[in-house]
Amino acid sequence: MDCLKFIVKGKVQGVWYRKYTSINFNKHNIIGYVKNLPNGDVEVVVKKDKDTDIQKIFEILREGSPKSEVKEIIMGECDEEIEFGNRFEVRY
Repeated sequence: MDCLKFIVKGKVQGVWYRKYTSINFNKHNIIGYVKNLPNGDVEVVVKKDKDTDIQKIFEILREGSPKSEVKEIIMGECDEEIEFGNRFEVRY
């Protein structure tokens, strides 16, 4: 199973970034998860298939929540096997 991992940098913790990402990804039927990292970044992992709209993912991640300030988004392939649910979720 292929997946993409995004590291989002900036003011993205304590500003409802994960919740907004989850709501918007679920509206677009994107499967995966979002979680805070100890260094202040946010990790977003998305299940990748032939219909994955990477531009839409970047658009949602850049928009964030009203109080967030996204400075940088780094995209890469997942380097481990990821267990996905059937929707996009917030993980802790």
